[in-house]
Amino acid sequence: MLAERFARAASVAALHADAVDREGRFPAEAVAALKAERLLGLQIPRQFGGEGAGLTDIAEGCFALGQACSAAAMVFAMHHIKVSSLVSHGLDSAWHCRLMEQIAGEQLLVASSTTEAGIGGDLRNSLCAVEQTGEVFALGKDASVISYGAQADLILATARRNPEAATSDQVLVALFADQITLERTSTWDTLGMRGTCSDGFRLEARGVPVEQILPKPFAEIAAQSMLAASHLLWSAVWFGIASFAVDRARVFVQAEARKRQGQVPPTALRLAELSNALQAMKATLVSALRRFEDAQGNADLLDSLAFSVMLNNLKTTASDMAVDIVQRALGIVGLAGYKNGTPFSLGRPLRDVLSAPLMIGNDRILANTAKLLLVQKSSGQLMSA
Repeated sequence: MLAERFARAASVAALHADAVDREGRFPAEAVAALKAERLLGLQIPRQFGGEGAGLTDIAEGCFALGQACSAAAMVFAMHHIKVSSLVSHGLDSAWHCRLMEQIAGEQLLVASSTTEAGIGGDLRNSLCAVEQTGEVFALGKDASVISYGAQADLILATARRNPEAATSDQVLVALFADQITLERTSTWDTLGMRGTCSDGFRLEARGVPVEQILPKPFAEIAAQSMLAASHLLWSAVWFGIASFAVDRARVFVQAEARKRQGQVPPTALRLAELSNALQAMKATLVSALRRFEDAQGNADLLDSLAFSVMLNNLKTTASDMAVDIVQRALGIVGLAGYKNGTPFSLGRPLRDVLSAPLMIGNDRILANTAKLLLVQKSSGQLMSA
């Protein structure tokens, strides 16, 4: 069963989570376990050797891993966010269909290069450009961040369609590790999520066949699959981290109750409030996942303002709630959670979850939502997006 495969990979991730965080290193053991369980090709259609899993299945994996090792969970999420772009937009390209077969067959790890020096985290603009000569192209990109770029087998990178194109006229290109050179320009030394190894690189590619460029404009890819997959899978990771923290708080309160037979510990009330918050976060995520699955094949709905607002709200709500929940769990556990190396330690998950509101900053997303709301009309329906 899929849940058992996720559980086995998560158990490996949990064993090495503290070392990954302490050493700021790639969660190699967890990724090897994901490959051994054949979970990197899960989303690939069955005709290409995958299992045709939907984002809800992938989100279950992000949740399971999020409880074990935040960095491993985020690597798994980011891999499948890129795979979702291939699955949704690569079926009309023979080369990308073969690529999907290769990802499923060889369990290739896929990374993303969308950020760039000069534009920051604005993934809908690029300064670098594809420079085509005959049937091949070259690309040079100052990527401010490529998570696990040094460990990935394949990188999907954004760039302008050509040197004369507008910064928003972008394409998405697939680059194998042996087709590029990566010169490290910055090091990922951070408070949390240290194992994602999101270093900065100068990426150079030469003589890459033009058929490796996804045929659809990146604007469509971002709107119809990538942004949705990002917000949904990131939120599942954060829900896993929050659930881990609540579990530690619950076990702590239960231990306190056993010491005071016949009395309810004062922290039990806070635990009840925390359970309420966790349930609300889960409802927000599950609702968004169902709406996304229901909208598959409906390009008009996926492109609608209401759907974009719903997904934006998911990201800002889930990221803020996750931070709040972990902090409140720490308040219940007290010094036993503040201290490293105890059964109730919450330092690592707290530092990891603090990245949630910063990944595509919530202020940036709220500003985008504000623009959409200026022209959006009310649907007047309870179950609409």
